[in-house]
Amino acid sequence: MAIYKIFPEKDATLYSAYPARNTGLDPILESSTTFIPDSVQASRFVIKFSSTEIADVINNKISGSVTDSTGSLLTASREFQSNLRCFVAEVNGLNTDTTLEIFPLAEPWNMGTGKFQDDPQSENGCSWKYRLSSGSGAWATAGFTEYITASYLANNAGGGAWYTGSATLNPTQSQVLNYSSDKDINANVTNAVRLFNSGTIANEGFIVKQSDATEFDSVTSDAATIQYFSIDTNTIYPPQLEFKWRDFTFNTGSSTGTIISTPQLVATLANNGRDFRRDSIQKFYINCRPQFPTRTYQTASVYTTNHYLPTTSYYAIKDLHTNEFIIDFDTNYTQISADEEGSYFKLYMNGLEPERYYQILIKTTIKDNTLILDDNYYFKIING
Repeated sequence: MAIYKIFPEKDATLYSAYPARNTGLDPILESSTTFIPDSVQASRFVIKFSSTEIADVINNKISGSVTDSTGSLLTASREFQSNLRCFVAEVNGLNTDTTLEIFPLAEPWNMGTGKFQDDPQSENGCSWKYRLSSGSGAWATAGFTEYITASYLANNAGGGAWYTGSATLNPTQSQVLNYSSDKDINANVTNAVRLFNSGTIANEGFIVKQSDATEFDSVTSDAATIQYFSIDTNTIYPPQLEFKWRDFTFNTGSSTGTIISTPQLVATLANNGRDFRRDSIQKFYINCRPQFPTRTYQTASVYTTNHYLPTTSYYAIKDLHTNEFIIDFDTNYTQISADEEGSYFKLYMNGLEPERYYQILIKTTIKDNTLILDDNYYFKIING
């Protein structure tokens, strides 16, 4: 398994229309341009992941060596990719291309305990004007050090301060949304995460905003409301920081097993305990044999001889209720490995929501036949 997910320690939305309003416990994050009487307003959201968890993944999970099918060492340390993932709740007015920009924040902030609908409004955390709470720690609007900036209307200062890109510091990322595209955020923020972990810049999290071309745009037809689920959502779609690295190894040691060569096969999971705790790690082995074995003269049953899947084999994880891929097939990051006992992959259960059922799918290519194997490979994540 080469995909590991961590969840935010805090998030909130900043609304220019309500300069002191805190939304730290709101179930929605928003990056929008909206119109209220006589003015155009914008919202941005901020989100932070634990430095301790980031360091643990990079220093302890992404380690070891990668080998090829002959057992030869490919690399002694693993490169990784880290993606910020946010899942869309509702989108309105997306008639033209809208670019969402993701920047590392340059100043610390408090999440607070407010919600958008609070009356009176909560002001005990970050807002458009303040980083800490109402009247305390305003977002910087001038006197920036190198590579730090902000953006706001002249009569409504605030909205965060962040790092920009440069030849030596390139932590920024963007994603274009349009009417027909996937509206979920899936942005490669690897450079920023590396800078956080190295201490080059402090980890204050990310800010997500619309580009200057559309944010505060006075053309009503260009205004888009884009909402995502926050960490306080009651759904299965909280934001994630997803780490992916290549951990493929194919070293069968002293095993006499061979790679299966027929698409007529039977494959089962050898050690599917069905119920797994969220903090567990499971190494799934795949027992594989021909459906119609060739007759041979031997004392043991041919049905007990285990075969290996080809190196062009991958796994995926699907939510059984929603039928959505939680982990999709990926030729770099979900390739199935092999050791003396058989073909296998490892799965970190931490990125899966508890009290839900999931399905494992196996994709393999044999003699120009691409097969999807899904023979009751089900399991459940449990609390506790």
